Amino acid sequence: SRPGKKSGFVTIAEEIGTAFASEGWTLLYGAGSSGLMGTAAQAAIDAGGKVIGVIPSRFPEEVLPNLYYTIKTTTIQERKSVMFNCSDAIVVLPGGIGTLEEFFEVLTWKQLGWHDKPVILFSFEGYWDNIPKLVDNIVNNEFAQADSQKLYSVERNLPDLISRLRESLSSRSCSNE
Repeated sequence: SRPGKKSGFVTIAEEIGTAFASEGWTLLYGAGSSGLMGTAAQAAIDAGGKVIGVIPSRFPEEVLPNLYYTIKTTTIQERKSVMFNCSDAIVVLPGGIGTLEEFFEVLTWKQLGWHDKPVILFSFEGYWDNIPKLVDNIVNNEFAQADSQKLYSVERNLPDLISRLRESLSSRSCSNE
């Protein structure tokens, strides 16, 4: 839950939140007021969007005010499960170790066939560009299936991210869930 050291990260998070609101998409996230997701959520709220927060009841993080709805969970694992089950797509903004853990968890679930939701790394200013290299190395050393790169996509700018989401969400139907 940190904003990162480049001011561009905060700016793009604000633009993402505003774009979600403009598209009429609900932003579902971990409910905190800090970090890039807190920034994106506040921007979505400011633009008239709907934001749902999911947070463990004993988590010390400050909950963002004016959320459309807050879901309280008991544990971090339950929080991740609720967030995943209530989402139509997963967008991964620049982040830290926890962000990586959540990304690889949903990739594992996708690899196991437990879901077909789009998983999109938003590699703003090349932030996530080493992830495809890492996955290639894992595949080349035969620790993962050859088609592992197909489990996710990478977008590097906001128009492409929004376009990918529009395309992915329009192709999903209730029978796919």
